[in-house]
Amino acid sequence: MDNQEKGIRKIQLTSEMKTSFMNYAMSVIVARALPDVRDGMKPVQRRIVYGMNELGCYSDKAYKKSARIVGEVMGKYHPHGDSSIYEALVRMAQDFSYRYMLVDGHGNFGSIDGDGAAAMRYTEARMSKISMELMRDINKDTIDFIPNYDGEEREPSVLPCRIPNLLVNGTTGIAVGMATNMPPHNIGEVIDAVIAVSKNPDISVMELMENYIQGPDFPTGGYILGKSAIKKAYETGNGLIVMRAKTEIEEHKGRQRIVAYEIPYQVNKARLVEKIAHLARDKVVEGISDVRDESNREGIRIVIELKRDVQAEVVLNQLYKLTSLQTTFGVNNIALVNNEPKTLTLKELIQYYLSHQEEVIRRRTQFELNKAEARAHILEGLKKALDHIDEIIQLIRTSRTTEIIQQRLMDEFGMSDKQAKAVREMQLQRLAGLEREKIEEELNNLLILIADLKDILANEERILEIIRNELLEMKEKYGDKRRTEIIQGTFDIEDEDLIPVEDVIISLTNNGYVKRMPVDTYKSQNRGGRGVKGMATTQDDVISSLIHMSTHDDLLIFTNKGKVYRLKGYNIPEFGRTAKGLPIVNILNLDKDESVKSLININKKMIEEDKHWYLFFATEQGLVKRVDISEFENIRQTGKIAIKLKEDDALVGVKLTKGDDEILIAASNGKLVRFSEGHVRPMGRTASGVRGINVDGSKVIGMTTNREGQLIMVVTEKGYGKMSPIDEYRVSNRGGKGVKTINVTERNGQIVAIRAVEGNEDLLIITDDGIVIRLPMEQVKTAGRATQGVRLIKVHDSKVSSVEVVAKNEEDDEEGEEESE
Repeated sequence: MDNQEKGIRKIQLTSEMKTSFMNYAMSVIVARALPDVRDGMKPVQRRIVYGMNELGCYSDKAYKKSARIVGEVMGKYHPHGDSSIYEALVRMAQDFSYRYMLVDGHGNFGSIDGDGAAAMRYTEARMSKISMELMRDINKDTIDFIPNYDGEEREPSVLPCRIPNLLVNGTTGIAVGMATNMPPHNIGEVIDAVIAVSKNPDISVMELMENYIQGPDFPTGGYILGKSAIKKAYETGNGLIVMRAKTEIEEHKGRQRIVAYEIPYQVNKARLVEKIAHLARDKVVEGISDVRDESNREGIRIVIELKRDVQAEVVLNQLYKLTSLQTTFGVNNIALVNNEPKTLTLKELIQYYLSHQEEVIRRRTQFELNKAEARAHILEGLKKALDHIDEIIQLIRTSRTTEIIQQRLMDEFGMSDKQAKAVREMQLQRLAGLEREKIEEELNNLLILIADLKDILANEERILEIIRNELLEMKEKYGDKRRTEIIQGTFDIEDEDLIPVEDVIISLTNNGYVKRMPVDTYKSQNRGGRGVKGMATTQDDVISSLIHMSTHDDLLIFTNKGKVYRLKGYNIPEFGRTAKGLPIVNILNLDKDESVKSLININKKMIEEDKHWYLFFATEQGLVKRVDISEFENIRQTGKIAIKLKEDDALVGVKLTKGDDEILIAASNGKLVRFSEGHVRPMGRTASGVRGINVDGSKVIGMTTNREGQLIMVVTEKGYGKMSPIDEYRVSNRGGKGVKTINVTERNGQIVAIRAVEGNEDLLIITDDGIVIRLPMEQVKTAGRATQGVRLIKVHDSKVSSVEVVAKNEEDDEEGEEESE
């Protein structure tokens, strides 16, 4: 016998492997790993929910053993082993895995520390209230049922899914050659977006983001940094979202400690704590003295104790870089559309869900119409029987069998088979007058209902209106607040289309806290242009800089080390009126002893209209330089050198000038020099500069210009101060020792601050032991430049550390009086 007769045929091994592998791959893709776009469920999840429904494990009934549920699902629908079913059920019951849990678990279902669930014989489960909504109307022919694996049972091919489960709970799954990873969202936002798409099918993803869905909403909360990655994920189906833990810095027994109270989604808390401990032990991160996990049923609390004199913000930045306190979520929106895997945009996900709901409502309406018509048909037969009751009674009495009764009713009274059956089975009590009225009333109501159901089926807009109303009902029942906050971060790829153009106020405090506020919020509180009230600062912390700018303007930030950083206005995080803000070291990668000295707003329109703008620098050792503003157009995220400093020198301040301004520089020895900025030629960005004032062993404490005010105010370290008209200071050449601006003696001490003022502002004086005094500028004596000044504050053994000028504000004064009372 040859091979053909034996049933043996020759084939290429490579082609057989390819065919077999493709069959296996498609089986994994379609029947295991990927969710259906309509209900957002993988087969095992759908079978668990359906199996629980069939078992009667409803949200208002008693719990049943998980082993019983797993056995039911495995035996009837999912013959792939109990562990895969139980693991899926466990995950659906975890409040840190699902934004809205589909299983209500009773017992140990694992923890965020990576602990596994107890064995299925110990745990119990039932459907959650929200999973009941996935099953609603399943028995009204809303979806197709398919045979199970052995053909003995039937299972749903998809669930009716009253909520947009795929977007709401997200999903993750690894198939062959592809994987899906979809983040969860807030149910209220998603429902609003679905309703918006139903009303306007042409709405753009950008509009959906701006008005409805802010971004993912993870069950564990935390921050998302930036919107551009979210926009990319929503527009293309792929994106990399940066997640960050929510932390706060606490003072405890004279030391600082970092407390993380919300961590990124899918991060193992125990491993995170262990990683931080290892970094501290190996001295990769300096300054950590202890790490504790104080989490309990109230919430997460990871405490990182710091050593004395360690800057908490610097340590936190290192931890963001080295641990999963900051991590990423790779969005990959792959779902099954008609059993084919597709990468979907946000709008497509919503549209497919909306189409599914339209079909569900249409099929449900048709089912209810068929039921109503069938019942109306029976009632018409009963009504006809009651109209001819005597003849029918006679017919029944004269007929020998029920079959003859049935046939005679159909022949003599024109009834259908079903009507005839209902009449011959009719009870005698139906002959009562009230029963007849009930039949007529029920029939009339049914006829109205039938007309309404037919109108729904004929009218697309009515179907959409029903979907909207039912979705709003779901939002009312299950809607909650966002847990994940979206902030503008320095890791964000700049995408200005997402950021509205608006005027804002940027404030920076002495202790380095920065924040952004809408300008109208600021004005609505009647605050001055440089007011400090309305910001919850610590006792020795006040606003040192206040910049009015647009969210799309550039902010140049200069530090004492001579470096410059460039940020957009929207990169500064927005906080409320009374919030302290965010430490600027969280935004800029500053060294421990590096501090911000000046903020300069660069307005594009201003530069385009007049290109003659300069930045004027002054250092502690008296060096100055002038640089064309165009030199600062391209500044990296890590900053650039703005001025080359000697080892013992530091940057004191930077001013924006026009080329013909007058510069006033004061030294701590009481001398001040006034010269035209034209005496300093424009230089390159990395130049060291030229001598502006001969400090003669002292150091420069401040710089101002004639455009900032016509009175020069000086304050000394021992709390003395005065104002002198700017005209008392002669214009000289740069590089001299200057003239007296105050008579420095042992009684009043060296100068600590100089400001050009108008004389109608308020003065804030802060001492190095945390005392703050606010007084009107009228109380500061106007005197000749060679006088000692008057006492403004009694300092005793301390010294004045900083001085700020703020606009006078009646409301602030009244509040201050109330507080003093």
